[in-house]
Amino acid sequence: MASISISAQGSEDVPPRATTMEESASSISSTRKERKVDEDLHLVQLAQSGDTRAFDELVAKYSPKLYGLVYHMTSNRDDTHDLLQDVFAKAYRSVSKFRGKSTFYTWIYSISVNMTLNFLKKRKRRTASSFDDVDTGIQNDPAFVDISHMSNPRRQTNIHELQIKLNEAMMSLSEDHRAVVTMFDIQGLAHADIGKVLGVSVGTVRSRLFYAHQQLRGSLAEFQGSERES
Repeated sequence: MASISISAQGSEDVPPRATTMEESASSISSTRKERKVDEDLHLVQLAQSGDTRAFDELVAKYSPKLYGLVYHMTSNRDDTHDLLQDVFAKAYRSVSKFRGKSTFYTWIYSISVNMTLNFLKKRKRRTASSFDDVDTGIQNDPAFVDISHMSNPRRQTNIHELQIKLNEAMMSLSEDHRAVVTMFDIQGLAHADIGKVLGVSVGTVRSRLFYAHQQLRGSLAEFQGSERES
């Protein structure tokens, strides 16, 4: 493996039948799904034939999202790098077994989530998370904070404290609940996609999210109250 840094034309004599809105929507949805599958399927087929460059393209395509997924579940950069190496190594070894029953995206997400969950369950739960390793990119995200806080020391302190509280709240969740929150709230996956990744029903996904959101709201309630008073 390379280094890691997969129409028939109708007769002109017959007028076309009017297409219903339902059929149009179904056709568009089907086409989008086919395009999504085809984008990866071509690279996967090349990788299955031994083309390491094709697999490297898949790695490059999914590394950013998978990094975010694993990091938000582990809250540790070193663990994230190690796990991603293991994820892509396992995917490379197993790519010949990929049969296209799901998208490659779902397949490699499943590998990532399951390997991370196994890692977390084996790792002795830390008594306190290491906040020195928290990604500070949130401080510069205009979609999250008012840029004016950069000239406000008090505001900067509050943002840093919020990062710590968010990290603490996430790490207080069980591994399974942290996984659904990461995939839904941070990664933006739909309930159905999360269910496919975890191998559980949509109802189970929603139940876990409901419970996790309640836990997070409770954990952040004290900070939110003090923030409103400042």
